[in-house]
Amino acid sequence: MMSAAAHRRLAAESWESLLRAQVAVMRELHKEPIFKEVGSREYDVLFNLSRCPTGWLRLNELNDNVLLTQPSISRLVDRLEERGLVRRKTPDDDRRGVLIGLTEAGAALQKKVGRAHVQNIMHVMEEGLTDAEMQVLLELTGKLRATVAVRAATPTPSGK
Repeated sequence: MMSAAAHRRLAAESWESLLRAQVAVMRELHKEPIFKEVGSREYDVLFNLSRCPTGWLRLNELNDNVLLTQPSISRLVDRLEERGLVRRKTPDDDRRGVLIGLTEAGAALQKKVGRAHVQNIMHVMEEGLTDAEMQVLLELTGKLRATVAVRAATPTPSGK
């Protein structure tokens, strides 16, 4: 049986390893020449919009799926709109809200960058992991995300 101190150390080291692996992989992936055409954060917005079944997301919904603060994402959307890659519209049911969607040019750029990005992801992942290991990684990261989602949805007593 593992001591409490060893358990804490293992949890911290596991977290640090996960974080460092993510940073190393992202740095490698962002070396792609295609990211000179569109930055990785811009691509993240285009990618999330491309996955939306309706083709439109509210700014706060977009913010839930990208790693940026609300003001940063607003400025990024402004820049993408200036480049003709996204457009805004007011939802019929909420005149104060704003929906963001891809333009044809934005969808085309997302597909172009996405194809190159997926190829590079595949090369990085298969150089480092077997198919079985990728499956385990998928399961473990899914389990972590689910745990965090439950924690986020569970009210905590004040003072914690």
